[in-house]
Amino acid sequence: MKLSCGTRFTFLVLFLFAAQSVAVYAGSFHKDVQIHWGDGRGKVRDRDGKLLSLSLDKSSGSGFQSHQEFLYGKAEVQMKLVPGNSAGTVTTFYLKSPGTTWDEIDFEFLGNISGHPYTLHTNVYTRGSGDKEQQFHLWFDPTKNFHTYCITWNPQRIIFTVDGIPIREFKNSESMGVPFPKKQPMRLYASLWEAEHWATRGGLEKTDWSKAPFTAFYRNYNVEGCVWANGKSSCPANAQWFTQKVDLEGEKKMKWAQSKYMIYNYCTDKRRFPQGVPAVCT
Repeated sequence: MKLSCGTRFTFLVLFLFAAQSVAVYAGSFHKDVQIHWGDGRGKVRDRDGKLLSLSLDKSSGSGFQSHQEFLYGKAEVQMKLVPGNSAGTVTTFYLKSPGTTWDEIDFEFLGNISGHPYTLHTNVYTRGSGDKEQQFHLWFDPTKNFHTYCITWNPQRIIFTVDGIPIREFKNSESMGVPFPKKQPMRLYASLWEAEHWATRGGLEKTDWSKAPFTAFYRNYNVEGCVWANGKSSCPANAQWFTQKVDLEGEKKMKWAQSKYMIYNYCTDKRRFPQGVPAVCT
C-alpha cells in the first residue's frame, strides 16, 4: 500500500507521540532531591544530575531526600557500593514517612570485611512497627559495577527487585490482621552511615577508619508515583506499577533468588518467635 505524503506525516506524528507517551522520565539529582545532611560529603558529580556520591568518615555520614512525598509509587536507582573493607557501614535506599508512628520500606546494604559479601537487608514498617526482615547475599559483587534496585509500592503489594529480578513480594494482608503501609505519604531517602555496633556480624566486625572516607555512588535516579500535596495524592494515568504484581516468570525468578541467596527470613525464625512464627508472612 502506497501512502500519500499527508498520510505518512500523520503516521510520523502518531509514532512520535506514542514514543513520547511511553518514555520513562529520567530523574535529576539537581532537581528532584536535596542533600540534607553530611556537610559537603554528598555531591552531585555531573552537570545533568545523573550521578551522585555519598561519603562517610569518622565525623559524619551523608544522605539525600526527595523534594516530593508520595502515597504509592515506583522508585529505582542504580548503586555502586563501598568497595574493600566496608565493615560497619550501611548504605541505604528507602521510603519513609515522618513522625513516631512512621511507615518505611527499606533497602539497606550492610558492609563487610574484604572478601566477604554484603548483606542486603529488607524490611517493611507500618505505624512504627517493623520486625519483618528478610536478608540476602547477592549473586554479584555490588562494588564492581552499578546495579539497579527498585521498590514498587501499590495498594496490593510491595515488590523489591534487583536488576529486574524480584527478590521479595510483601502482599497487603490487612484482611488477615497484618498492617500495610497505605495512609502515610513517604519521601525517598538514601544515606551512607556508620553502624558498627550491629551492621557486620552483629557488631563483631568494627569499622576500620584508616580506610575512610568510604564512598558509594548513585546514578539514574527515577521515581514515578502518586505525588502528595495539599492533603491528597495525584496519580499518573494508567501507571502500570499501580496494579503491578509478580507474574509467573517473576515468581520463578523470586523462588530462585530466595532459595539460593536468602540468608534470613523472619517467617522461619523460631528462636526469635518462641510462641510461634507469624501466621501470615510475606
